[in-house]
Parts: sequence; structure tokens; C-alpha cells
Amino acid sequence: MDYKLVFAALETVCEDNISILCGPSDLPYGAVATRLVTCMRQIQEHGRALEPVVASFVAVYHHYDFDARTPGNGYRTLVKVLLSCLLHIVHKARYIASNYNGAFFRADHNATELEAYCSALCQLRALLYLAQRLINDNECGQLYSLQDGDLSSKFVQEYSSMHKACFYGRCLGFQFSPALRPFLQTIVISMVSYGETYGKQQSGLGMAALSLLTSGKYVIDPELRGAEFERITQNLDMQFWKSFWNLTESGLITGFNRIASSPVQVNLTLTVPPVALRLPLASDPNLTASVSPPLALWGPGPVHMRLISHEIREGQDSEDLLSLSRRDPPPISASQLPWVQKQPLSPWLIIHFHGGGFVAQTSRSHENYLRTWSKELSVPILSVDYSLSPEAPFPRALEECFYAYCWALKNCHLLGSTAERVCLAGDSAGGNLCITVCMKAMSSGIRVPNGVMVAYPATLLTTDASPSRLLTLIDPLLPLGVLAKCLNAYAGADCQSVQPAVGSGSLSALGRDTAVLLSDLTQGASNWIQSFLDPTRTSGGARSLSSSPRRSQSNTANKTAAQSSTQDCEDHMEYPEGFQPLRSECLAFVRPTTCPIIKNPFVSPLLAPNNLLRGLPPVHIVASALDALLDDSVMFAKKLRDMGQPVTLTVVEDLPHGFLSLSQLSKETEVASAICVEQMRKIFQQEDPTPSLPRWPETYMSTNHSG
Repeated sequence: MDYKLVFAALETVCEDNISILCGPSDLPYGAVATRLVTCMRQIQEHGRALEPVVASFVAVYHHYDFDARTPGNGYRTLVKVLLSCLLHIVHKARYIASNYNGAFFRADHNATELEAYCSALCQLRALLYLAQRLINDNECGQLYSLQDGDLSSKFVQEYSSMHKACFYGRCLGFQFSPALRPFLQTIVISMVSYGETYGKQQSGLGMAALSLLTSGKYVIDPELRGAEFERITQNLDMQFWKSFWNLTESGLITGFNRIASSPVQVNLTLTVPPVALRLPLASDPNLTASVSPPLALWGPGPVHMRLISHEIREGQDSEDLLSLSRRDPPPISASQLPWVQKQPLSPWLIIHFHGGGFVAQTSRSHENYLRTWSKELSVPILSVDYSLSPEAPFPRALEECFYAYCWALKNCHLLGSTAERVCLAGDSAGGNLCITVCMKAMSSGIRVPNGVMVAYPATLLTTDASPSRLLTLIDPLLPLGVLAKCLNAYAGADCQSVQPAVGSGSLSALGRDTAVLLSDLTQGASNWIQSFLDPTRTSGGARSLSSSPRRSQSNTANKTAAQSSTQDCEDHMEYPEGFQPLRSECLAFVRPTTCPIIKNPFVSPLLAPNNLLRGLPPVHIVASALDALLDDSVMFAKKLRDMGQPVTLTVVEDLPHGFLSLSQLSKETEVASAICVEQMRKIFQQEDPTPSLPRWPETYMSTNHSG
């Protein structure tokens, strides 16, 4: 996309609309026409100021790519998002110019729509200025301000005070694939409806009924929806996010996922007791290393896992395996299905660690794509249900995942595999665990997997500033306030140090009737959206909010809001003279990630010294250009490449963080999931074996396996 053409089109369409609306005519719009003209002039001013800024990024952002064949980094993404916003404005402005005198032209609706995008453009302009500060203060090719704590804290302060509601109302999801926007609208409406009733003493039926009643107003009033979503993302506690995200564990949603996804013949939940293991050393199979069960925080405890296999294989119906099953769902035995032919052991095995910010979800909510993987690759998959934060902060999850990996190697025959080729796979937080499990295996002298496939992994668990992390200001799925809560929970900043009950990663905190009814709410909200937010229909009568764009357009209003903030003016970043971003009346408290554990290399592998990364198996990273964690992937891939480690990076377009869980929603997410499958196929079919593990220093060989 040629940015010069976009800015030229923006200038032309603004001039056309201003001349039409200000010229001699019999237009009956009055004050609405004045609003449109004011908005067009503000958009014009933003566009003229931004064109040279974009030009400066376009001239240098290729220096921050992984390589010439993989264009992708936070600076590119910010320009892409800005141009996407400008194209929406151009499209809307052209519609206004062509239809302003039509009988069915709704002047107030179109003015409100244009004002919303003008507010979004103002905030994106601020993000570009912040990115300029980053690019000027960091070394060429460096995407993070790892050494400038003051700069990162300034970015956190900006996030706390900047207006964000405009990105969650009429402009929601404008940067993503159009096929995903109804889903994002459903999620946001469900979240704000749930947030309104969260914490109230209601029965399951009462909470769901109240949520259904309140969801309608968020459909027909996008400004209200945006303001409420901003409040929720900035103020509600970790327990809210855990309970909302865990709605994906409800019977209705998982039941739908199982119907819509590939059928499997084996789907067993397993509980492995905490027994010490002995595995051969990678450097000398005649010697063995002892692997302790998970010990951190509350001592030895079992590890929960799920075995998924498209075809039933030898060992998967054995008494030894079935004795470990929690029988949810009931185990499937070949003896119970005599018409099913049992397949031989597979030479391949996938060990999977799920995402969820270290605080939510289980293998159950990730079944939809795991089933597809098992079918496409004809491989058994063992997905680990590690303990979740804040009840189980680092290193409990890592210990459980490492133990599960070692147990799988030792008991692969029970899983339907010979484990000749083993692939670790995970997304987001699970991607972090894939990498750190490999590091732990190397430092323990145990065989490393043949390869790792990670999707949008979190490799730096800090709030350090990067251009892609500026997207947390506009991302409905990964706001900075929520991200910081998750990172601090995993680091143990709010450690509760209590042993969670069995199944604590699911809906134990919610009544089953509440969960099912709230799942119905999601479907109901989706139906509302299709009725009210179809592109061919629009909702009128949206009321003006105190934080709405209509009251915040002028610089005078912006300065007044900023001065009324509890923060002093000098706390804000400096912007070019005459410009200030819109400020929110709903201030956020974002707790920076200052806990020393965050810099532990087994927490933030991007910070790991080379001697802990050298010897990793091939790492295949699949990231999204619109993900706030994109720069995590780019910088980690660069670090491995510069060390001579085998690594690939694939950057997909137009998709949000967590796209694997959305693989059934659009063609784009299906393609992205297929890319992940192909990367795992490469691991299984690679000709060269994984390089032999070098002899590690004695300090690493004697590492305590408790983490």
C-alpha cells in the first residue's frame, strides 16, 4: 500500500466535503453540517502532520525486520494500522460526498461515525509520535527499551491516561480482517455485559438475565460500549479476567467446538502422580539423570494432561494409561469399538502447552485446533494442564510442563508413539513454556525435542516499551492493563501460595448454570450484532458520553481534560507543539513489572544469556503483524539467528493475538493455523537429526529440578 496515495486521497476527499458542506446549498442539516466540516478539517490537519512522520518510518523500518523475506515489526504495524484507519475515513467521506443530498442520508449518524474515526486518528497520531521517540532513543534494529526504565514507565503513564474508548466503539476491530469484526464485537459486548453484573449477588439465572437485558444497550450505543469496555479493562481485577476467559471451558462452548472441529477417537484427561523419573543423559545414554516431580510452592503434586488422537493407536487403550484417566470424558477403548482398527505406534509426538496469559484456560478450550492438528499430521498430542497463576506463580507451571515432557518421553508407548520425533508446540504463554522447557531440558542434560513451534509467544514478560506494544492502547484482546496483570500474576507479585483445587483452571469459581447461560449470552449478543451492526444498517440515537469524541475534539477540551487529571502535566510525554492526545476521564492503574523474577531467563527467555540458548532445537515462530507481542517474536528470532541457532519466523497479516483459537472463524485464521501445521511437519520430516547436546558445565548439570 502506497502511503502517498492514501494521504493524497484523504486530502482530496476532505477538500471535496468541505467545499460541498460550506458551499451555497439548501442542505437541511444545520449544526450537523458544521460538525462534519469541523471534523473534516481536524482530519485534514492530522493527515498533513502525519504524512512526514509516516515517510520517516517507511524510510527505515526495514532495518527492524527479521530478514528481507520477512517484513514485520512494530513500526511497520503502526504504519499499517494508521493507513487502515485513513482508508476507513476516505471510504466514509466519499460516501458522505456522494449521498449528502439523498433522501435516506442520515446526517447525524454519519457525523458521529466520522467523529469516532477522527478520535481514533488523533490517538494513532500520538502512538506514531511515541514510536518516533522509541526509534530515536534505541539503537538501529533494536525494538525494545530494555535499558531505559524511565522511558518505559512514561509509556505506562501514557497508557494510563490516554483515551481508549474510541477504539472499542464504532471503530472496534477496524485493523483486523473484516471476517473477525463480528466476533470481536460479540466478545466486547459479552465482556461489558458480564462486567456490569460481575461481583453482584445474583443467581445464575439472574446474572444471565441481567446480562442479556444490558447487552442490548451496548449494541445500539457504541459510545457507551467503548466507555464501559475502557472502564473494565482498566479497573477490574484478575479474578474477573480469569472467570470471563474461563467461560470458554463451559459445556456449551466446548460442545460446539467439538461438533465444529475434527472428530477424534481418543480424548483422555490424565492425572500423573508425582513420582521421580530417571531419564538417560543426552550426552551419554548409559548414564541417567533424575527428574523430580513438581515441588515449588506446595510440594509434590500430580500433573494433569489431555491426550488427543485422531486415530486410536497401540497403548492408548492400555490399562496402564486408562488407570491415569480422570474419565472426563469417559475413556474410549478399542475393545468397546470393535469396528475401529487400532493403528501402530506413531514415530511422532506433539507435546502442547496452552495459552491464556498463565492465568486462565486449559487444554479443553484449545481442543478445536488440537483436533485438527492431530488429524492433519496423524500424530497423538499430549496437552498439559499446568497450574495457573496467581495461585501458582513461577516456577510451578514450568516445573509441571518440564515434568510432563519428561514423563511423555519415558511413557511414550502409552501415548501411541515411539517418540522418535518430538515437537513442542504452544501459543502465547504456552509458547514461552515451550522455550523454557527446552532450556530446562538442556540445563538438565536431558534430550531436547526435535523442534519447537510457537505461535505469538511471550518471550519478554515485562512492560518495557516497544512499537508493537503500543498496540495495547487499541487492542480489544490484549490491553496493557490486562497484560500487566497477567505478567505480575505469573511473576508472583500477588502470590497467594495456596494449592489450587483439582480443575482450578476451569469453571470451578462459577456455577455451571451461570456458565452455560453466559455462554448463551455470547450467542445472543452475536445475533444482536448481526441485526444492528450489519454494514448495510446502522443504529441511530447514540447518546453522547462525557468521554465521547464529540466533546473532546478541540485542543482546548483536550488540555482541560489533561489538567483535570490527577497526574501532573509533566508526567506526560512531550508531543509536538499544538498537539495533545485525547485524555480519558477513567484513569488506569497499571502496575509495572518490576519484580526481579521477571528478568529470570526462565521467565523472559529473550533475556537469557547465550549459553542457555545455545543448543536449542530448531525453533519455528508464527507471529501476527497486528499482535502487541510481535516484537517479542522478532527480537527473539534475531537473537537465535545471530547465535547461529536454527530459527524461522513467519508473520501473518490482519489477525489478532490468539488467532489459533479462532481458526474456525475465517479463511485467514484457517490459513494461519495451516502454517503452524506445516512448520510442525517440517520438524517431523527434517532429514538432519537434532545436533547432539554439548556437555554442560557442572553447575548446570546439578541444577535442582524443582526449578
